[in-house]
Amino acid sequence: MSTRFTNKVVAITGAGSGIGRAAALAFAAEGAQVLVNDREADRAGQAAADITAAGGAASTLVGDVSLSQTVDQVVGEAVSRYGRLDVMVNNAACSTGGPIGDTSDETWREVMSVTLDGVFYGVRAAMRVMSEQGSGSVINISSAAGLGGEPGLSAYGAAKAAVMHLTRTAALEGAASGLRVNCVCPGTIATPPMLAWADMLPGGREELSQRLPGGRMGTVDEVAAVILFLASDEASYVNGAVYTVDDAVSAGSY
Repeated sequence: MSTRFTNKVVAITGAGSGIGRAAALAFAAEGAQVLVNDREADRAGQAAADITAAGGAASTLVGDVSLSQTVDQVVGEAVSRYGRLDVMVNNAACSTGGPIGDTSDETWREVMSVTLDGVFYGVRAAMRVMSEQGSGSVINISSAAGLGGEPGLSAYGAAKAAVMHLTRTAALEGAASGLRVNCVCPGTIATPPMLAWADMLPGGREELSQRLPGGRMGTVDEVAAVILFLASDEASYVNGAVYTVDDAVSAGSY
């Protein structure tokens, strides 16, 4: 078993399912103490229980990251419980969509408040703690939808594009204090929301997969592996980077 993260403390938002859950399990398997955040108590509890059952260490903090106090509590709980915060993964997002003309003020604000505001709150809270420590890694989860226009995803795509810009600015501000801030842009990954969306398309998951360069959707574990690399000492000189995990889709599109 790898021990890259033994004695490291990791906090992950939106860790009850999908990419966040996969990252939480992977960090714990490599020795980290993981704080699992999700706005659904049952999902957060199940992820923590699975980590514990596998021999790892996990705790939970249930709450909505669109509220700054929730994210401050996530970081505060990590420091209170474990004494420090080494890695912050800002993963939670809201992908509600629709044509621009049909997007209400409420939908726009809901997507922005979770997908962008929540990441900003996470970056801010983590940087305050990590600057005092003189070390730390922040990883923001953006999306291939932020790399170019995507009909029906105006709010989500705009928020994810802003996450990339925020990442670069935070990396510049934090470098002198020993912080690294990087970003991961997943493409067509087999998360529960992606699979549900694919099932509504003509031809379903199979046809969607066939349209991708490699003929398949990515897995949450493949994205988690990139997140762990960026959090590790192996990436000690990687700062302000945006890593696409999309099977070359963006290489030919944008």
